[in-house]
Amino acid sequence: MKFTDGFWLVRDGVQLSYATEVRDVRVLSKRFTTHASVKRVAHRGDTLNAPLITTECFSPAEGVIGVRVTHHAGKRRPGPDFALTGPDGGTGEVRQQGPVTELTSGPLTVRLDRSGPWTLTFHDAGGRELTRANAKSTAFATTGDGAHHMLSRLSLGVGEQIYGLGERFTPFVKNGQVVDVWQADGGTSSEQAYKNIPFYLTSRGYGVFVNHPGKVSFEIGSESVGQVQFSVEDQTLEYFVVAGPTPKDVLARYTALTGRPALPPAWSFGLWLSTSFTTDYDEATVTSFVDGMAERGIPLSVFHFDCFWMREYQWCDFAWDPDVFPDPEGMLARLKDKGLRVSVWINPYIGQKSPLFEEAAERGHLVRRPNGDIWQWDLWQAGMALVDFTSPEARAWFQSKLKPLLDQGVDCFKTDFGERIPTDVVWHDGSDPERMHNYYSHLYNRTVFELLEKERGQGEAVVFARSATAGGQQFPVHWGGDCWSSFEAMAESLRGGLSLSLSGFGFWSHDIGGFEGTPEPSVFKRWLAFGLLSSHSRLHGSSSYRVPWEFGEEAVDVARRFTLLKHRLMPYLYGVAAEAHRTGVPMMRPMVLEFPGDPACRPLDRQYMLGPDLLVAPVLTEDGEVEVYLPAGTWTHLLTGERVSGPAWRTERHGYDSLPLYVREGAVLPLAADDQRPDADWLDRPTLLVHPPASAAYTAEVIVPDLAGDPAATFRVHREGDTLRVTAAGTDRPFTVQVAGGARAEGVGEVTVPAG
Repeated sequence: MKFTDGFWLVRDGVQLSYATEVRDVRVLSKRFTTHASVKRVAHRGDTLNAPLITTECFSPAEGVIGVRVTHHAGKRRPGPDFALTGPDGGTGEVRQQGPVTELTSGPLTVRLDRSGPWTLTFHDAGGRELTRANAKSTAFATTGDGAHHMLSRLSLGVGEQIYGLGERFTPFVKNGQVVDVWQADGGTSSEQAYKNIPFYLTSRGYGVFVNHPGKVSFEIGSESVGQVQFSVEDQTLEYFVVAGPTPKDVLARYTALTGRPALPPAWSFGLWLSTSFTTDYDEATVTSFVDGMAERGIPLSVFHFDCFWMREYQWCDFAWDPDVFPDPEGMLARLKDKGLRVSVWINPYIGQKSPLFEEAAERGHLVRRPNGDIWQWDLWQAGMALVDFTSPEARAWFQSKLKPLLDQGVDCFKTDFGERIPTDVVWHDGSDPERMHNYYSHLYNRTVFELLEKERGQGEAVVFARSATAGGQQFPVHWGGDCWSSFEAMAESLRGGLSLSLSGFGFWSHDIGGFEGTPEPSVFKRWLAFGLLSSHSRLHGSSSYRVPWEFGEEAVDVARRFTLLKHRLMPYLYGVAAEAHRTGVPMMRPMVLEFPGDPACRPLDRQYMLGPDLLVAPVLTEDGEVEVYLPAGTWTHLLTGERVSGPAWRTERHGYDSLPLYVREGAVLPLAADDQRPDADWLDRPTLLVHPPASAAYTAEVIVPDLAGDPAATFRVHREGDTLRVTAAGTDRPFTVQVAGGARAEGVGEVTVPAG
């Protein structure tokens, strides 16, 4: 929200009160509190009839410093609040020397100097200033409609770039944008977003998390071009500055605070096929799709039933439409016999025609208006109501309706919707409706995910979720929502995914071919390569099927090629997934995350690193022309073996069976022998594809995980003159070493091959 009118004026009806002069500093061992007047105090009379702004500085975890700015502290705080982790009592150390007070936590220090105008400065371990809240940067504002806002501004350095703030489809670099953190079901072609995260990361080596689950308005170099402003309609604003120095360090600290992603099961990384949304389907249709994939040699891992597995107007009643699926248990068993997992669509709404509506209403499980009426409307489902997940009883009731599906053989749920949450309601636990609007998606996905973990076991739970807020990364996987079937939508989807990855989310997917409309064969084929080189891969559409043969025989070949490739890459990919689970560093990595010191990488939004060693540049044109940037080093094309030296921009042209897919110098890619499934025995004759650098000195280590993500075997590579020696620990089974463009050898325990 903008409060000023240019540099000199404020907007009509706005009154701004800035922290101006420090009046005192109160110090404890791990925190300090200061009170600032909103004007200069020349004599005692100036202390009357004027507010103070209270600022508390503290550290909830090493390398994270919190700032809580308050006008009136007596406002009732009904919640909800983000669940944050950290040591009891916090951490950090406060020092005072003369007028300067400092709080240091790990590599991060905040400094307040009461001898000058109100200023908070943040410094890294080397004393370099990261950002600051200058004079006129900490304030409250009242507006003509009686609203009260708290706002803060943090400075932007010259050339500093801002990323993140959720899955945003606007330009990847957020400088110059206005971002409202407010859930919306707006598709992928506007400034609205399904996944709004009040966290941004900067190219200067730090991040900022605004600890407010409701609406947060960001002005990113827009209202004030040299600052990021964030504001909330409240009496208190709390934010955390998160130290680096690298972007990976920032994400590790941020996800340690808000929650690390669970590790999805290995089977979920295979290809998902959907019925699509409004298409006609029954068991015969489903079977024809599944058998058609098998006949064409395209391994399928998950089959998904979208909305109309239930009866029309009855979403959700969690009951199979008996006219279309008269034998759901038998059908699921037959799909399981084909080696498939099964996903079904759900949402958190109960249509009035659903038999569950009356039951939920009688038990008090539906959200109500202030006058006691159940909140209802006709958008999406006729007379639909909203399950009140703030009630423990409602959560247990919702889970009880899902459990019979799991007993039937369903493996996971697509947790759709959760964004259109009203604010003119009363919640069971008394939550603030404005704060609950964004937070609802968190409760919804947590409810479903926890049931899956309870019934299937830890490590076997996975959802396919559309909405999320901060902390939602704990419940993977998330997909990009409703996009059009075009190259432009493909690019905007990728931007959204890369922004989400810099917001703490380790896993992300999208509808291959686009959701709305029917893609041209060229779009579908290009999207196949992109989708199967993403964290998770799903074929899904709205009013048309997404089986590859609908788009020609070449599409079948492309689908087969990249599905088999993904399966071979699974030992590498699942190791990257386990890293995301442990550290919060995502699988799909914007170039700036992996190469923060390369200025050319900072704006790139049409390519990414899949883990640390694979560079992917989806082709976004029909004719196959694509621009790709390769950072410093020697890069080897995984499919052709071509070697290219960077740093370099390249314009390449690729057929539908290819795209820029480069392996980083020094990488060792473990490849599975079995390309028919994502959860194969990866230690059954794996191949280690080694890309040694030209220099003589070279050592590397690669870990092949088991299906739980734990190390199963470790392979160490050491160059001795012109020879590579590879030793195995944790396995006594044969493995193959393949030097990129060179020799190949097989052995047990130890293998030597020529290095060149």
